[in-house]
Amino acid sequence: MINITIDGVAGCGKSSIAKGLADRFNFKEFNTGAIYRALTCEFINKYGKDACPNEKLIDEFLKNVFVKVVFKDKNQLVFVNDKDYTPYLREEIISVTTPKISGYEHLREKVRSIQREFARHNDCVMEGRDIGRVVLPNAICKFFFTASSQVRAKRRLLQLEQAGESATYEELLEDIIKRDEQDKNREHGAMIPAKDSIIIDNSFETYEQTLNRCVQIVREKISK
Repeated sequence: MINITIDGVAGCGKSSIAKGLADRFNFKEFNTGAIYRALTCEFINKYGKDACPNEKLIDEFLKNVFVKVVFKDKNQLVFVNDKDYTPYLREEIISVTTPKISGYEHLREKVRSIQREFARHNDCVMEGRDIGRVVLPNAICKFFFTASSQVRAKRRLLQLEQAGESATYEELLEDIIKRDEQDKNREHGAMIPAKDSIIIDNSFETYEQTLNRCVQIVREKISK
């Protein structure tokens, strides 16, 4: 199977590029974050939104968890214990709670096993934390995306304005800088590129320019 991994800093278009690459090569686009979010949905469903995660509770939770990832019309659906949580993955309570449970090593290993099993049976573009460095170290092509914090803040501001939401550039820049610092210093899943990652800085590129550059790199890797 041909596996491509995508990691990198927040707000630099990783998801869009992952989808674009998957479409160009007719691969499946596997979003790791959706697995963590679906597990969070099941955790809340079982223990309640006010439950306080701890190692013992997470271990108990994982004993009776079955995750299934299926694709319908190129869209990834995530089932946990036969419940399709895909429509609820972006709810605010899920966004707030996911970081609270995703740091536990046993849960991370559960997700890694799901990722590796999927990659063994599918040509795929896999996006998420630690994919190239830990999950799929033998992937044919590993990308690590970055862009300046200033550029990412401007892009996010434009997205919010187009959606009719308000924010200031200064607030967004501060949030991005803070998140970068947190991501770099996580105990598990720190934002560090694999030694053989291809660093893509798209600060001054359009989406199409970045995508075309990545497509060319992948074609060269496959041809070898």
